[in-house]
Amino acid sequence: MNVHELKNQTTVRHGFGPVAIGANATVNSKIIDRLGYGGLHFILGYGAIVTTGTVVTVVVKEGDVTGTLTSVADADLVGTEALASRLGGATTSGVGSNVRKAIGYKGSKRYVQVSLVKTGTTSVGCVDVTALLFNPETTNGMPA
Repeated sequence: MNVHELKNQTTVRHGFGPVAIGANATVNSKIIDRLGYGGLHFILGYGAIVTTGTVVTVVVKEGDVTGTLTSVADADLVGTEALASRLGGATTSGVGSNVRKAIGYKGSKRYVQVSLVKTGTTSVGCVDVTALLFNPETTNGMPA
């Protein structure tokens, strides 16, 4: 494997968005099937946010089947849900607004999903989620 080449070592999946989250609402990503991959990272985008009290909490869920996903234990995350969330405060572009954050999953479940939970009375500018699968299982040097 060439350490400077990522194209054949990663797969990108669309989670959702960009979409606006209304007041006191939840948006769930597509359920990501990890079959054939050793790692998963979610990349979260927060667009223009103008209200300092805006809170968007990230919740990562996992399961052996798609119908019964439960919250992931902190030990199975790379980073924290709190650091990946938008917890109010500054709305300066590049600080609390118009930013990208990430959270990784290192657990053993096949299916993983991220939810963004908005609390408060104002809606949020557009948000989006992208899933990056990596470390593919290989067969004769090629991804499975």
